[in-house]
Amino acid sequence: MDAAALLRTLVQTIDDRRWADLPALLAPDFRSRLVHTGESFDRDAWVRLNADYPGFGRMVLEEVVGSGDRAAARAHVTGTVEGERADFEVAMFATARDGAVADLVEVWADCGSEPPGGTRP
Repeated sequence: MDAAALLRTLVQTIDDRRWADLPALLAPDFRSRLVHTGESFDRDAWVRLNADYPGFGRMVLEEVVGSGDRAAARAHVTGTVEGERADFEVAMFATARDGAVADLVEVWADCGSEPPGGTRP
């Protein structure tokens, strides 16, 4: 499976909450880095992070591009924060090796944040 297909499957697996299926999509030496927080995770810790994340609702793939062992994707994530609906966008950059995701970089953003200067276009 190439990196683009892996990202499609990864997002669908998370959206379906099939946590037991996630490790099979990840290389044994998988590494994840969350750019916005500086955190890094190995395979088991990343699966736990996703499975145990409080308030998770949905993860919907918006687009994916890639070729061979490299791909990027954008997904919309919904959940609840302090009892209120919260919307997020995530960009994912994956490197595949031997049919599994070996490296994943994620960049998360809150939807509805005020742009600099406080005005929206």
